[in-house]
Amino acid sequence: MLTVGGIPAHPLVVHAAVVLLPLAAIGAVVVALRPSLRRSLGIPLALVTIVGVLAVPIATRTGDQLREALGGGSPLVEVHEERADNLLPWAVLFGLLVLVSVVVGRMADRAAAAVAEIEPIAAGGVGPRTGATAPATTRATTRATTQTATRAAIRAVTLRRVATTAGLLAALAGIAVAALVVWIGDAGAQSVWQGVGG
Repeated sequence: MLTVGGIPAHPLVVHAAVVLLPLAAIGAVVVALRPSLRRSLGIPLALVTIVGVLAVPIATRTGDQLREALGGGSPLVEVHEERADNLLPWAVLFGLLVLVSVVVGRMADRAAAAVAEIEPIAAGGVGPRTGATAPATTRATTRATTQTATRAAIRAVTLRRVATTAGLLAALAGIAVAALVVWIGDAGAQSVWQGVGG
């Protein structure tokens, strides 16, 4: 059995999932409601989510080791274990949705910035970086630049929609994961503390 300082690792490791997954769920809801916060919260949200998701199989493994070291478990331990077996698929789904939301959202931000640079040039205006007026061009060149700007705008809008959808789905999955964590933790706490102090 894995121990940390002589203490079974399960009660220690499980707190990573218990704290980080609901925290990530709150972050996912905040970013879904205020997508502009994705720029500042996206990377920390992704990191917290990844660590929380990785804590789930470690908590499950150390829980199995603890149960075996104690010579089996009570019916409440079995309930706790059965509930915990449901968490990993939901946590992985949540993690993937958060990553898609963050990565595609950053791609959308870059695409929107590119459109902001191309559109004035396509219109024959001043480029935002150079401050110079676009030279006189032929109709074919103007048409090609306009088509490039249109494609870039479509790409930016599509990426934004994907990021928004993934963000909303991540928020919903995060709420489900947080509820599962509470439900699983309740059974675990009851298995340890039932009949103590009262």
